[in-house]
Amino acid sequence: MKEPIISISGIRGIFGVSLTPENIVKYAAAFAKYSNRKKIVIGRDGRMGGELVEKLIETTLLFCGCPVVNIGIAPTPTISLAVETLKAAGGIAVTASHNPQEWNGMKFINSKGIFLDAAENARLWKYFDNSSDFFVSADKIKQIEYYPGFLDFHISKVLNISSLNLKKIKSRKFKVVVDCVNASGSKIIPELLERLGCRVIKIDCDPSGIFTRKPEPLPENLKRTCREVKKNKADIGIVIDPDADRLVIITEKGEPFGEENTITAVVRNVLSKVKQAKRIAAINLSTSRSVDDVVSSLSGKLYKSPVGEINVIKKMKAVKAVVGGEGSGGVILPEVHYGRDSLVGTAVILNEIAEFGGKVSEYKASLPQYFIRKSKIQLENIDADSIFRFLKKKYSGCKQNFDDGLRLDMDCGWANFRKSNTEPIIRIITEAKSIKEAEEMQKRFNREIADFLK
Repeated sequence: MKEPIISISGIRGIFGVSLTPENIVKYAAAFAKYSNRKKIVIGRDGRMGGELVEKLIETTLLFCGCPVVNIGIAPTPTISLAVETLKAAGGIAVTASHNPQEWNGMKFINSKGIFLDAAENARLWKYFDNSSDFFVSADKIKQIEYYPGFLDFHISKVLNISSLNLKKIKSRKFKVVVDCVNASGSKIIPELLERLGCRVIKIDCDPSGIFTRKPEPLPENLKRTCREVKKNKADIGIVIDPDADRLVIITEKGEPFGEENTITAVVRNVLSKVKQAKRIAAINLSTSRSVDDVVSSLSGKLYKSPVGEINVIKKMKAVKAVVGGEGSGGVILPEVHYGRDSLVGTAVILNEIAEFGGKVSEYKASLPQYFIRKSKIQLENIDADSIFRFLKKKYSGCKQNFDDGLRLDMDCGWANFRKSNTEPIIRIITEAKSIKEAEEMQKRFNREIADFLK
């Protein structure tokens, strides 16, 4: 039996192959033990097979003596918000995020409504092979509560963001094409848009969990959605990943707005609404320099963390940032809760575009222009650390940062090489002022690494 991937991002595996009833029960029981048999919130992203995983987790938690709150098909940020609001001991989101259809997994949430950090994960992992003695007798089984209405609470929290100009957003009457990949955002995102006065055209907003395209919201996977935006003469396209923590925008021309520009636009909007002393943001080390430029233009302060939602959140808390996120389209606004949230991103982006007054493509042109390119190296039978040592030595003349893999800062741009938390790969991210420079950097690094590995 193949083993699932276990990382700071939780558990992910192929349904029925590396994610099996046996290990689902093992991991759920371990989390019950970690949570000391206290209340646990669960929910799922809606993908096929997810209901079976959810029922196994639900039953296991009950067998361990935990009270359970099940909020059903819901975005991961909604589950996190429920944990915090209901004062639960923790939560489990049944999701494989942007992984393909055959994958599923479990994300673990602590009592504060945020993902477990490295130390918390280490404590949890100790129970993975030592939880079979934690089951209780029938008289100690607790109750289960089904709470599907929590989606409405999440929407209300977003609509009450202090910086939103709801009147201005509604007056624009945005025509929006929304693509929720038939997963957890299929109900909540269109409803939020309608309550923001938008005319909504739905694509793949049936929470069947059947993906009609590759689920990661990358430009190459969104060609049909881009065509629909143009065909319907929509003002904007909104695309959500399966667990609805990432937001991708499409311009009225049917062209990608750019994942990196999502966080740039949100940071600009949020910081512009607060006093200068509070203009503090935090992002990860692989996020575009355009955020640096925007924060600088507003005389704010910007801090950076290793990649990973929990790392950004910890940095945000440490520096008291009012906004943060990651360049993959993940927006974090503490006013709602600490966690990447596509609902927050959607509302703030529409607020920014409404106040800008022009078209989405015109707004994009007003942002600092950088170009990011990404690739990956498969790590089967390859020592990742040897690649990092090679690059460190070869580029010893560059400014180097080792907080998250290896980051090289050069006059022409920057590059970051890091091991993925969720896949056996090294990600290579390059950014420059032109597409040509960013692509040339990618080609050079891939060629040099390939030659080194020969």
